[in-house]
Amino acid sequence: MQSFIDWWQHLPQSINPSLITIGSFQIRYYGLMYLLGFATVYLLIHYRIKHENTGVSAELIADYFFWMIPAVLLGGRLGYVLFYNLGYYLSRPLEIFLPFEFSPGFRYTGIYGMSYHGALLAVIFGTLIFCRKTKIDLWKFTDLVVPAIPLGYTFGRIGNFINGELYGRPTSSFLGMYFPLDPTGKLRHPSQLYEAFFEGIFLFIILWSLRKNKRFSGRLFPAYLIGYGVVRFFIEFLRQPDAQPGFIFGWLTMGQILCLAMIVAGLMVGAVKKRDA
Repeated sequence: MQSFIDWWQHLPQSINPSLITIGSFQIRYYGLMYLLGFATVYLLIHYRIKHENTGVSAELIADYFFWMIPAVLLGGRLGYVLFYNLGYYLSRPLEIFLPFEFSPGFRYTGIYGMSYHGALLAVIFGTLIFCRKTKIDLWKFTDLVVPAIPLGYTFGRIGNFINGELYGRPTSSFLGMYFPLDPTGKLRHPSQLYEAFFEGIFLFIILWSLRKNKRFSGRLFPAYLIGYGVVRFFIEFLRQPDAQPGFIFGWLTMGQILCLAMIVAGLMVGAVKKRDA
């Protein structure tokens, strides 16, 4: 048993986050996890189109993904800049999108820093425009798309784990792990794996089981906002706060504040849908 615990605790230190390395250029598993996440969501939606009466064509979903994938990447990046490290990037605007260190020399560094909440806002805005341009009922379309999203998001958190980033707070639990990017060398919660399970698999099971429930018609989107917001709010108590904003009001993290906003928005949208039902 002790040998397994030792293996588990040192697992992150044995993982090479790079899939391919050519000089200073790297292709990381993190990017592959994004591709797997997008593919998972797409295939789940395609499954629903094939086996359920959704009234949406596969071609339309392909068009939707053509616009939403860039929205996720752009929104995620800008959200990180805005919510987590605005001061730094105001003084180094080229580093927002260009993964190079310009001084001294010219070195590839890779773009680090993506915000889930920034990506969410971009997708919401993009979906509103897409549904208006294609004359699709917004709520029926979100009922189709939303249940698939959490399972795809799971891969992003696995990518964080492979990168050894966004690790948890110090712990004495046997679940703790040593992360190579932690300068303190402390045993920490593998919060990326907690999030992969609860924000991803757990939330997917709930929303997927509700997708045909007539009572939730048009309400899966607010249910997702509330569900994700609640789950992540509590997991954030085990996750190490981002160094830039740190703690806000002495105990809240930026992620928790954004999740509280998600919960409030979900409750408001849900109340409107219930009133109009």
